[in-house]
Amino acid sequence: MAATKVEYKKEFFDRDYTLKEAYGRVWKYARKYRLRLAVGVICGMATASTLVPLFQVVQPALHHVESHDAGAVREETAPVAAPRPEADAAATHGGRHRKSAFEKQIEKNSKLPSWYPKVEKYAAKCGITIQTETGGMAGALLLIVLVVIPTVALVRLVLTYLNHYCLSWSGAHAVADIRQELFDHVERQRLEFFGRVDVGQVMTRMASDPHQIQTILSVMLSEVAMAPFEILVAIGFIVWFAVTNHMLPTLCLIFIGFPLFVIPVQALGKRVKKWARRSMERSSMVGSKIIEVMTCIKIVKSYNTEDLETRRYASTNNYFLKSTMRGLRISLMVGPAVETVGTLLICGFLVWCFAVDIKISDVVPMLAPLLVIYKPVKQISKLQMQIETSMAALNRIYSLLDVHLELPEKPDAVSKKTFDGKMAFEDVSFRYGTAESDAVSHASFEIPRGKVVAVVGGTGSGKSTLSNLLARFFDPTEGRVTMDGVDLRDIKISDLRRLVGAVAQESILFNDTIEENIRYGTPNATYDEVVAAAKLANAHEFIMAQPEGYKRVVGEKGFALSGGERQRICIARAILRNPPILVLDEATSALDTVTERIVQDALTKLMESRTTFAIAHRLSTIRNADLILVMDHGEIVERGTHDELYAKGGVYRRLCDMQKTT
Repeated sequence: MAATKVEYKKEFFDRDYTLKEAYGRVWKYARKYRLRLAVGVICGMATASTLVPLFQVVQPALHHVESHDAGAVREETAPVAAPRPEADAAATHGGRHRKSAFEKQIEKNSKLPSWYPKVEKYAAKCGITIQTETGGMAGALLLIVLVVIPTVALVRLVLTYLNHYCLSWSGAHAVADIRQELFDHVERQRLEFFGRVDVGQVMTRMASDPHQIQTILSVMLSEVAMAPFEILVAIGFIVWFAVTNHMLPTLCLIFIGFPLFVIPVQALGKRVKKWARRSMERSSMVGSKIIEVMTCIKIVKSYNTEDLETRRYASTNNYFLKSTMRGLRISLMVGPAVETVGTLLICGFLVWCFAVDIKISDVVPMLAPLLVIYKPVKQISKLQMQIETSMAALNRIYSLLDVHLELPEKPDAVSKKTFDGKMAFEDVSFRYGTAESDAVSHASFEIPRGKVVAVVGGTGSGKSTLSNLLARFFDPTEGRVTMDGVDLRDIKISDLRRLVGAVAQESILFNDTIEENIRYGTPNATYDEVVAAAKLANAHEFIMAQPEGYKRVVGEKGFALSGGERQRICIARAILRNPPILVLDEATSALDTVTERIVQDALTKLMESRTTFAIAHRLSTIRNADLILVMDHGEIVERGTHDELYAKGGVYRRLCDMQKTT
């Protein structure tokens, strides 16, 4: 079999956002943790300042070495002269030793940092010699190696830890918040939304994509807080050093060459963003395929199509792999490209220094900060890639958050705790968003309190749409549905859900115990109330026949139970909920005759003293309904009792004759 062509299909709500829009909204999730973010950012900025002492000791150390070596050479090559008492006396006039020209030159070239004399003074009190009389390093090297560098390293360690911890903590909490918001937002969309999207891909957006928020706050913000300031400190030192040492031409050369670092970043950034987005889109396809197969596993087993689904998954997985590797190849080029450009620039700079006869001790203090800059520049280059990658995820997250198909609730919606009179459809029409014609057209009828109204008709006639309008899963395109004269759109949704209960054709159970599935929607119900509801639903006997009883876990969507058992648990759930209005959507259509009788008996108990709207597939179940509506192509073509409609000899009679119910 030829390989299936795999393509990503954009959702109807997908859109692109500008960098300002996307990252501006990130602050919405971060500001709750702004204190920790501030601590992390400040620690990152302070980390950069610890580089200054290291820069300051570079040139003094080199000058001491050079001076010491020069002095040693002078002593070896100078002729031996007889001592002159007069000179010695002059040099020591007043009890003070006059400094030689060589020693003055040492002082001139030392350029020690301001804190160095203080350290030397305290060291002398402790009997430690920092600097020899000839300008040699002596204890200065020991001071730098054993005191200055370890102290700076320890301070950097503490500041870096606080920087990463505070930002990572904030990022993790922000991710949890956005996942919660995504779940709440998607959960509140009306059924039309779930009929138009790929649930597997939506799941990936909700579960995986928010991780990019943590990357932004913990990794990217850490680098933004540290790397630019390290660069700023290093450049500031270079500028200060160049100005004080009259090396402005060298400074100009550095500033001309330094921007060349960003060339690889700019060249590859857009391509990284493109493939990062494709990789995320295709990743969602992988998740979608897994959910699809796991949900339909019974069909896969029935038709022995495991190999087919394996090949389809392999195609989808390889499709994702190709985009991942393409993006990886491009992003991995950034680091080496920056390194190569940096190496070439430094080599060119050294060649220029040699050409203009600049000493190593003069240029190294400027090269040391440049070498330190390399790491933060590399981080900034990666930051650009992360920004592009994160933009792809943020576009997908915000596109989902900005789709609004939830049922609107008016600010002044009325509270309604009881159902007293009747439900009424008043010239109601409804059309699905992508349809060309109405699913329900100009429907008008009433459901008095305590009565049973049934609706029958062929597939696609509009029966289920009527029930969805009654439960307000959708709002009418035209007309209105009322409860006791109040438009359903004017009633609080929470109150409406308590007044209207449903038992659907598909028995939906959660992967939990039987007890919790019956209690679902009525969390405060006691165990005895759960058992009582199960008895009324004719479910208690089969439940107790299991070793675990009510503690048995039913499996994914109730897979461990038969269709009739699942349906009876759903009926028990509705009985426990005890709604005054009941919607039955072909609740027995998928059951065998024996099970149907058991379930129908349970439904009869459930319908007692309740207002019921029943969608009937088997007409034998609604013979005693107070009103039967016959639908065809969205219109109510007949209405009346069973006897009245059968006597007319119209559509209803033909349906009855086909099922041989008379």
